[in-house]
Amino acid sequence: MSTVASQRNYLGIGQPAIGRLIREIRQTLELTQEKFAAQLGVSLPTINRWENGQATPSSLALRQIESLLDQLVESPDRALREYSQVIRGKYLPSRTQEA
Repeated sequence: MSTVASQRNYLGIGQPAIGRLIREIRQTLELTQEKFAAQLGVSLPTINRWENGQATPSSLALRQIESLLDQLVESPDRALREYSQVIRGKYLPSRTQEA
C-alpha cells in the first residue's frame, strides 16, 4: 500500500486515472501495448494491468511515462504538441505550468 501512495505523490494521480493516462499516451504514439511495453522495458501483461487499473506502475516507470509525454510536448508535429498539452491538462494539471 505504501508503494501506491508514493506513486500517487509522484504524479499526483491514482488509478484509474493512471491507466487512462498510459492508454492515451500509448495511443497518441500509435503504439500497441506490446511495442509500448518494449519501449518501457516491461512485459505486455504489465501494460495491460496498468491500463485496466489492476496494477500501478513503479515510480521509475511513471517517470519514463512522463518523459514520453514531455517528448510529445517537444514534437515537431504541431498536432502532437497540442494534444500532449490536452493530456497534461487532463491528467497532470499541476505540472502543466512547469512544462
